[in-house]
Amino acid sequence: MDDNFQFDFQSYCRSFKQPLQTSHGEWSVREGIIVRLIPPNGDVQLGEIAPLPWFGSETLEEALEFCRSLPSCISKSTIQAIPDRLPACQFGFESALLQRSSIPNTAIASAGLLPTGEAALGAWRSLYDQGFRVFKWKIGVTDLETELAWFEQLLGQVPPDVRLRLDANAGLTIDQAHQWLDHCAESPIEYLEQPLAIDQFDLLLHLSQTHSTPIALDESIATLQQLQTCYHNGWRGIYVIKPAIVGFPSKLQAFCQHHSLDMVFSSVFETSIGRNAGIHLAIDCGTSRALGYGTDQWFDS
Repeated sequence: MDDNFQFDFQSYCRSFKQPLQTSHGEWSVREGIIVRLIPPNGDVQLGEIAPLPWFGSETLEEALEFCRSLPSCISKSTIQAIPDRLPACQFGFESALLQRSSIPNTAIASAGLLPTGEAALGAWRSLYDQGFRVFKWKIGVTDLETELAWFEQLLGQVPPDVRLRLDANAGLTIDQAHQWLDHCAESPIEYLEQPLAIDQFDLLLHLSQTHSTPIALDESIATLQQLQTCYHNGWRGIYVIKPAIVGFPSKLQAFCQHHSLDMVFSSVFETSIGRNAGIHLAIDCGTSRALGYGTDQWFDS
């Protein structure tokens, strides 16, 4: 029997405490949609649609248009038929359908996201005091010489039990990528994330085979279809998976359990609803690396 659910939704808008600087530009507001399903037993089941269009998901307006097109009563079959061009909707609706228990922040190890640029030099201490031992720092937002100087200062400040993740957001040239990787060779760097654009897969593969610092794909594997393509084209490095935009959780879990992937599950600055669903998926898929959900400090409580 295909149970029917009462359905409604509400959009939201959350301002960052301070704009997030990335190689894609400045991000000051996170917008998304909370999906509510009510099955015959009356329990409320929530999911979250948190698009990230510059990563390859649908736009917020496309997600809203889809939600507005649905009747007030939908079935499981309706959810399963959401097309692949709406991966954030796939995640939000199926997450509501699955409705998992809440996971406290203290139950999992996460990497803390540092401010971009020189501000990282003073920001890591508070995160360290909160228990974070893995920090993520976005690079490729100013000139290489300046960033390398800040990087050396940061390395000189952090305790020896800290590991760093560098995220270029596909913003480096091939020469800059080589320079960063050479610079990182003797440093406590867990990996360099997406140094090159997604259309430079062969160069990314070559970098991963010729440098000792591990490389992770992120923008290249935004959706499940992209992840599958990169795997079948030979990528055996690290996969940074953003559950909120990857598509149906059940399909991602099936693929990850069938293949032995080295994975990091990461936030798209969603609310606690999407975060909880993403962490459950990370646990179900199995990963030994710190999750990328240390983003709470970027918003007011």
